[in-house]
Amino acid sequence: MGSALQASEANIAALIDHTLLKADATAMEITKLCEEARDYSFATVCVNASWVKLAAEQLKGGPVGVTTVVGFPLGATSSASKSFEAAQAITDGATEVDMVLHIGKLKSGDLEAVEADIAAVAEVCKGKAVLKVILETGMLTDQEKVAACELSKRAGADFVKTSTGFGKGGATVEDIALMRSVVGPELGVKASGGVRDLKTAQQMIAAGATRIGASSSIAIVTGGRGEGY
Repeated sequence: MGSALQASEANIAALIDHTLLKADATAMEITKLCEEARDYSFATVCVNASWVKLAAEQLKGGPVGVTTVVGFPLGATSSASKSFEAAQAITDGATEVDMVLHIGKLKSGDLEAVEADIAAVAEVCKGKAVLKVILETGMLTDQEKVAACELSKRAGADFVKTSTGFGKGGATVEDIALMRSVVGPELGVKASGGVRDLKTAQQMIAAGATRIGASSSIAIVTGGRGEGY
């Protein structure tokens, strides 16, 4: 394997949230996920909230962070419950929080409520954890994607993210470029859902992604092709 390719893969590894969000994930699998994240120098592991404490213990003292999800995967829970989820996850050791915005309220045109929902979680995360807002782009029109990005930026989010991996579609180059054009250089953009190989990851990064969410992380950095998220 050539040095240029190795460098490229190493750089991409540092942008990956190594993800395991399936309902039947076991403690052994979470532990393995953390071991892999250390071995490949991924940015974070991304796990459901009940596994945050275990992941934080496994990764304590190292550079790999712990991402968890809030209001996942539908985004339709209350702002109070999202805020509580985020606060508990941070207490348990989460360094990053990926929340799902309220898709139904966005589609209802209640932009004030959507912004307030994000702002409530942003307040909890402020100074303690990075906040990413999952738009679920496969369910949105381009106009709704633009609105979601604008609201996320105004509400104090640090990133916008394409997808949960449990909804329609996943990340596309076109959506990443659109999201980047709206949030500018101030916010991160996370491509998640369907990024399963190095070429796709590189395309997302070229379009403006600064983070990749994937369960196929090892395949991405070893030149293979993964399955799943």
